[in-house]
Amino acid sequence: MEILTLVLILAFLTVASFYLGRRRALAVSGGDIRTLNSLPSYYGYYAALWCGIPAIFIFVFWQFFESTLITYMVVSSLPEAVASLPEQQLNLVLNEIRNLVNENITAGQSSPEILAAADHYREVQQISHSALFVVAMALSMGGATYAWSKIHVQQRARNKVERIILAFLIVCSTIAIFTTLGIVLSVLFEAIRFFQSVPITDFLFGLEWSPQTAIRSDQVGSSGAFGAIPLFTGTMLVSVIAMFVAVPVGLMTAIYLSEYASPRVRSLSKPLLEILAGVPTVVYGFFAALTVAPLIRGWGETLGLSVSSESALAAGVVMGIMIIPFVSSLSDDVINAVPQSLRDGAYALGAMQSETIKKVIIPAALPGIVGGILLAVSRAIGETMIVVMAAGLAANLTANPLESVTTVTVQIVTLLVGDQEFDSPKTLAAFALGLVLFTVTLTLNVIALYVVRKYREQYE
Repeated sequence: MEILTLVLILAFLTVASFYLGRRRALAVSGGDIRTLNSLPSYYGYYAALWCGIPAIFIFVFWQFFESTLITYMVVSSLPEAVASLPEQQLNLVLNEIRNLVNENITAGQSSPEILAAADHYREVQQISHSALFVVAMALSMGGATYAWSKIHVQQRARNKVERIILAFLIVCSTIAIFTTLGIVLSVLFEAIRFFQSVPITDFLFGLEWSPQTAIRSDQVGSSGAFGAIPLFTGTMLVSVIAMFVAVPVGLMTAIYLSEYASPRVRSLSKPLLEILAGVPTVVYGFFAALTVAPLIRGWGETLGLSVSSESALAAGVVMGIMIIPFVSSLSDDVINAVPQSLRDGAYALGAMQSETIKKVIIPAALPGIVGGILLAVSRAIGETMIVVMAAGLAANLTANPLESVTTVTVQIVTLLVGDQEFDSPKTLAAFALGLVLFTVTLTLNVIALYVVRKYREQYE
C-alpha cells in the first residue's frame, strides 16, 4: 500500500510539473508563444521529465536491491547457530521469515528466533519504505524545481525532450535485446549440461523417450531414455494436420473477403473471424477434449477403425481452427497490398475475376502468403494446451493420426511441473527440448523473411 501511495503521488507531481512548466513558459513569454523557441507543451514535458525520471530511477534501483540488503541485515542479526547453517537450510529459514512477514503462515508454527527475525525484517522494511519515500519525493521535487528555473524564452525545450525520449527508446530496445539474449543463453547453458550427461546423438536420433527415473534398477528407463524422435514425430504430425485445416480455409477466406465480399460483409465478417484469435487456448483444449475427440472416436467406430480417446487428429483439427484467423488475416493483408492496376490490366485483357485471382493476384501475393504460412507453422509448433488436453502425454512413435501422441512443448511442461532438481538429466532435458524448439521456430521465421524479401515483387 505504501509503494502504491508513493507511485500515485509521483504521478500527481509529474502531471503537476507539466502544467507548471507550461505556465512558466507562457509567463516568461508574456503570453506571446511566438517568442518561444518551442511550443509551451514542450516546456511542460521538459519539467515533467525532470520530475519523473530521477524518481523512477531511484525507485527501480531500490526495488532491485532492497530485498538483498534487508536479507543481509536480517541474516546478520540471526543467532550464530542459525546464520552459520548451510546455504540450502539458511534459504529455508529465510523463506519461513518472509512467509511470516507476508502472513502466509501463523506465528505459532515458528521458533522464537524466527519470530524475532521476522519482527526485525518488518522494522527494516518499514525503514526502507520510509527512506524510499523521502528520497523519491526529494528527487522529484528537486528535479521539477531545477527544470522550472531553467525555462526561458530561448531554451530549446523540444530538442531536449526529443533527446530524452530517444535515449528512453534506446534503453527499451537494449533491454529487449539483452532479455532475449539472456533467455537464449540460459537455455543453451542448461542444454549443454544435459548433453554432458546424454550424448547428443542419442537425444536427436533415439527412438525411445522415457525420462523418468525408475525406482528399481531392473525397470525400463532406470537411467532414463532420452530419444526425442517420438516427440519430434508427434509435433510434426499434429502441426501438419493443423496446417491442412488452417491453410486452405484461411486462404480461401482471405480471397473471399478481399476479392468477392462487399464492404459491408467484409466489415462484419473479418472482426468476427478474428475473434477466434482472442479465444484462450485452454478453451480450445476443452472443445477438443469434450467435443471433437469423442466425435472423431464415434465416427471411427462407425467405420470400424480403432481410435484412441486422445488422438493427434483431434488436437490437429482444433489447432488448425485456432490458426485460421492467423493465416486469413496475413493473407488478406498481402492480397489487399497487390496494386489495383494489376487487376485493371487483367480485366482490360479480357480475364474474368476468377482468372485474375488465379493468374495475377495469387502469384503476386504468393511470397507474402508463404511467409504467413511459415509463421503459422511456428505458432502451431509452439502450442501446448490443446495437445495436452486432446492428444495426451504418451510418447508414441507413430504416423497414425488416430493414436495418442505428445509434442515437444507438452514434454517441456511435464518435465518442469512440480518440485524438480535442476541437476538431473530428467529436468535438464526440458532445456534441450527448448533449444531444439527455439532453433526450429527461428529457422522457420528466418525462411519466411527470406522468402518475402527475395521474391517480393516491386510494384509501381
